[in-house]
Amino acid sequence: MNQTTQYFVLLAVSIGLTFAVGRLLVRAGEPFLQEVFQDRKVTRSVNLLLSVLFHLVTLGVLAIISILEIQTDDPVQSFVVKLGVVLIVLGIAYGISMLVLIRVRDRRRASQISEQVQERLADRGISTVPSQSAPPVPNQPYLSQQAPPQQPAPQQQAPGQQTPPPADRAAT
Repeated sequence: MNQTTQYFVLLAVSIGLTFAVGRLLVRAGEPFLQEVFQDRKVTRSVNLLLSVLFHLVTLGVLAIISILEIQTDDPVQSFVVKLGVVLIVLGIAYGISMLVLIRVRDRRRASQISEQVQERLADRGISTVPSQSAPPVPNQPYLSQQAPPQQPAPQQQAPGQQTPPPADRAAT
């Protein structure tokens, strides 16, 4: 098998595998997306967008792999090594795609559970709004939170002595 034949066979097998795995991803991902979006049109749209993303990234990586030179004595061994790399890349891309779908579903479930808990608490008359009884947290820096300077205490006067007018106080 010469290098050109090997190149085209590797590309054909890689592209075929990529589309087969991509189709499997679309089928396996649709129930996850249906659970998250609960709308058939949105589910299909998001599934198509994810499928296109999977295909573009995977085919781009496979195109780069197909031109790499692997030093082996036998061209069949070189082909098998490249095919192994293709399969690993497909497996990683598929795994990442499934993890993303699972994470989206889990976040949606957590959000729904939170909403249900809030509704049940509200039905029982329990407020879910944070209470106002806690002291407010000041927005000013620490140094400006010091107590204001104290006014001097008024002087004690002897009985029968009159308080001087305010202008006289300022002079003392």
